[in-house]
Amino acid sequence: MTLKEQINEDIKTAMKAQEKSTLTALREIKSLILLEETKGGATENITPANEIALLTKALKQRKESFDMFKNGGREEQAAEQLAVIHVIEKYLPKQLSAEDAEAKIKAIIAENNATIKEMGKIIGLANKEMAGQFEGKLISEMVKKLLS
Repeated sequence: MTLKEQINEDIKTAMKAQEKSTLTALREIKSLILLEETKGGATENITPANEIALLTKALKQRKESFDMFKNGGREEQAAEQLAVIHVIEKYLPKQLSAEDAEAKIKAIIAENNATIKEMGKIIGLANKEMAGQFEGKLISEMVKKLLS
């Protein structure tokens, strides 16, 4: 079942259960997928890797919005963003711990006999392998630390 199909099924379930915040979040995710599918006149479905990238980007935006609302004292809007964050996280792969991510990066470095000059290559490989499982910024910091 594709992400789009899963979202449609979950929308039906949320409608039956009258879960307004979940329904709103699911509709937002569905609209993101539809926009991505029709971007540039494309008519085919997006790939699972694109779906993960899309959800990761949406999650990052929601977290930034949550922080801004929280710091601005707008608790109601912060709670709405938090509800959307929880829904988006359900559709992303399980997040890796820092130790697991470091072990994967060490394995990638060992496989490629990488040096400091190949940092960009290793960051790219790590981002591809751990897409949606660990934050990209933290991956690059970890690669820099391990190669230095």
